[in-house]
Amino acid sequence: MVSRAERGPVADWFWTIDRFFLATFILLMGIGFMLSFAASPAVAERLNLDSFHFVKRHAAFLLPSLGVMIAISFLTPRQVRRTAMILLIVSLAMMVLALFFGAEVKGSRRWISLAGLSIQPSEFMKPAFVVVCAWLFSEHARQPEIPGNLFAILLFGIVVALLVAQPDLGQTILTTAVWGGMFFMAGMPWLWIIVLGGSAVGGLVVAYTLLPHVAGRIDRFMTGEGDTFQVDTALQAIIRGDWFGQGPGEGIIKRIIPDSHTDFIFSVAAEEFGIVFCMVIVLIFAFLVMRGLSHAFRERNDFTRFAVAGLVLQIGIQSMINIGVNLQLLPAKGMTLPLISYGGSSMVAICVTAGFILALTRHRPEKRAVERSLFRSGMGVPAE
Repeated sequence: MVSRAERGPVADWFWTIDRFFLATFILLMGIGFMLSFAASPAVAERLNLDSFHFVKRHAAFLLPSLGVMIAISFLTPRQVRRTAMILLIVSLAMMVLALFFGAEVKGSRRWISLAGLSIQPSEFMKPAFVVVCAWLFSEHARQPEIPGNLFAILLFGIVVALLVAQPDLGQTILTTAVWGGMFFMAGMPWLWIIVLGGSAVGGLVVAYTLLPHVAGRIDRFMTGEGDTFQVDTALQAIIRGDWFGQGPGEGIIKRIIPDSHTDFIFSVAAEEFGIVFCMVIVLIFAFLVMRGLSHAFRERNDFTRFAVAGLVLQIGIQSMINIGVNLQLLPAKGMTLPLISYGGSSMVAICVTAGFILALTRHRPEKRAVERSLFRSGMGVPAE
């Protein structure tokens, strides 16, 4: 146990970290590893691989992902901004390269091979984009003559253009929702709300008109006609699980769900462990979002407030989309359940997001004392 009297980077980290956040992230990673035993063997066998191929790969990504999360949580807010800026530039460049040199999977070019690993750059773009936009919004709030909001809008346009070019409608919707929530917190005028809301609706209409796979998914969701095997099977697994599930390893329907270890792992959890267990997972995500928003609303520094709110919204909305697809409340979008679904890029990227949250929510008594003193003197809170 680290003593409070001890001084050093590790001791300071231990006594200033939000341990509820840390425990929540580790708990979700543990649940994901446990569910990989239930969800992935059938998929591996269909691909003529070792039964525990995906379990081993999931385990191989756990420790590096945890290491990334802990390492980033040591950063100061200034270092978080700089890290996010570098990560955003690199990920956007890789997204451009993926359009020309990436492997085409199910009609989309989202992946790029690097040092023998397949990387999805858009996953790493998301947390970096949130932090950089939070900084731009906060700079405009601190000094209105700085066109931070305009730069955030231009950056949003670049990101959306690259996502649509892949194409990846699910990530586009997620990014738009998170960015819109941050812009609203930053004091978006009602005119902008109307304009951007209308643009979002128009974008969906254009996507439906010009992108056949988008139109197909929406039509299948609305009419129930066409190839709905995976979503129908996932719903059957949830129904079969009932309140308390069939028991570990007793799932039958899960064996025929093609993406049971990624997009539909929630259905596997329902079949084997029951609806009650799934409700616990939902409550864990709800706790994470509510705690993050609560911290953001108490925070006086605009950058920290916008960044923490945006990062927890990103995790919350992504989990809501994944669960909504499993319950047939939303059209299929191919989005993982954060920290639970199989996927190396997704896990590492979500751990980057978690690391940013942990770094920005650390208690800094000296900084708080200075802020309170400046606030009382009417000088405002300095930018970090």
